[in-house]
Amino acid sequence: MKVGDRRIHARSGVSLTGMGLGCAQMGNLYRVTPYAEAAGAFEAAWDAGIRTFDTAPFYGYTRSELRLGTMLTERPRADYTVSTKVGRVMTPDPSVGVEEDGFAEPLPFRPVYDYTHDGIMRSFEASQSRLGILSPDILYVHDIGRFTHGARHAQYWGQLTEGGGFRALTRLREQGAIKAFGLGVNEFEVIAAAIEVADLDICMLAGRYTLLEQQSLAFMDSCAARGIGIVVAGPFNSGILAGSAKFNYGDAPADIVARVEALRAACAAEGVNLQTAALHFPLAHPAALTVVSGARNAAQVRDNVERFEAAVPSAFWTRLKERGLIADSAPVPG
Repeated sequence: MKVGDRRIHARSGVSLTGMGLGCAQMGNLYRVTPYAEAAGAFEAAWDAGIRTFDTAPFYGYTRSELRLGTMLTERPRADYTVSTKVGRVMTPDPSVGVEEDGFAEPLPFRPVYDYTHDGIMRSFEASQSRLGILSPDILYVHDIGRFTHGARHAQYWGQLTEGGGFRALTRLREQGAIKAFGLGVNEFEVIAAAIEVADLDICMLAGRYTLLEQQSLAFMDSCAARGIGIVVAGPFNSGILAGSAKFNYGDAPADIVARVEALRAACAAEGVNLQTAALHFPLAHPAALTVVSGARNAAQVRDNVERFEAAVPSAFWTRLKERGLIADSAPVPG
């Protein structure tokens, strides 16, 4: 399996490489990433064959879109697939601090949630300008759901469903301004709800269908049956499967740490790298189109590529099931 191998979503015709580059780090996620370092990550990804790139206005408060657009527009437009997001309108604000929402030195544009028809259109048009790309391939509704909004979920859901948000996305697709739209979220339940009220194409699900978590398996099966593609983001569950102590953007609880250690021990017994297993596993599901992982620099990209392209014996997955470490009914590579 190569990172540059293409998968085509039947309904929309969108083509994605087996691995995509997530560009939150280009927006100084957790620490400053110098432009040269971000450009090095992009170049390493491109050289390896990665042609799928994901960004958002929220990342670095517009910094990620600006940086990625500068890099992508040096390349032939037909050669890559790019996705960005809507749901936050970036508003000029000189009070933006030196660290906001986990981003170091964000640019002076404050995110304001707006999932209405006009909010979606304003966000999209601003992204066109920042990227320098008139027609991004995929547009995701960013962070809709209770995970982000808690008690205010109903208010924002109403903007999307009754306030014209989905209507705006449908209009953009019909006009050819985008090829596909869906949700970009951390909870599969809100995608399941959206499928019932909107004609979604491709959704990005972060951290909920991974080597560590398969509670979303029935949902994934439903997406496959309905022709809805899933871009698997966060395959390392915020880093805990890649050696950090973070899970779901916070400190990992004891039960998660114990499960990761059991996975690590099982991988070691089979001579399989844990990160390799984490990158391979989700792509076996028929709904999965690509796995998107962030990287801050060229070395991290090259490491992810090496892990992705490493061979894993098919018997390894059988033994993980025998140990109860992945769901019995989960599709596995090979």
